Amino acid sequence: MGLVALEQHNRVVIIRLNNGVTNAVSPALAIELSDLLGKIRNEFEGMLLAGGGKFFCIGFDVPKLLELDRSGLRDLFYRYNRILLDLFTMPKPTACAVKGHCLGAGETFLLTCDYRFGAAGKTLIGLNEIKLGLPVPYLPDMLLREIVGDRIASDMLYTGDFIGSTEAERVGILHEVLPKEEVEGRALEKLTELCKRQPKAFAAVKANRVEVIRSRYEKKYEAKIEELLDCWYIETTQELLREGAKKF
Repeated sequence: MGLVALEQHNRVVIIRLNNGVTNAVSPALAIELSDLLGKIRNEFEGMLLAGGGKFFCIGFDVPKLLELDRSGLRDLFYRYNRILLDLFTMPKPTACAVKGHCLGAGETFLLTCDYRFGAAGKTLIGLNEIKLGLPVPYLPDMLLREIVGDRIASDMLYTGDFIGSTEAERVGILHEVLPKEEVEGRALEKLTELCKRQPKAFAAVKANRVEVIRSRYEKKYEAKIEELLDCWYIETTQELLREGAKKF
């Protein structure tokens, strides 16, 4: 089994992050995930993104990213941003099932999905990039602002603080919060319902929904990636990243 697993449930496919307990986004995981997205776009009618019970995804694998030079890091961020865009614009129903902590790059995956379900209890969600001296990537920044509004999004992005699943539901990041053992079942139920819609009609409605953000992203993403890379190599940011890497 690789770093990303596929599980078929009738007309819906589950893409499950499978990179140990933390499901950190490493360069190898990004390659596997981007390859699989092309496959499912043509073979399935709906997609559920899932992770593990303790961590849906802890975010980027910082120790591995620190090993890359600027060129290698640029390649990774281009691939990662393409994954986000492919998830966001997929012309099929998508959902995300968060049973564990969903942090950093993990939350960026969550924000791309049409429907988002999370586990009750101590499930943390958040974008903490600012605490590491980095901006949140351009596409998830726009998605968060669309979902929760500018005031709440700005507060979350400026502070980098995590919130619990109940608060995430209140502000709109999650559609529903359920007992952990019910999260994936509810997400599959929702997708099965949506798969009954006429596929071309659904794809047209979704294309209308994503068009403005997709267009803004495609005009600026190259400059935004370079901006992120510039922040990455500031010495104070490097110190924060090296300190953060000790937690892996």
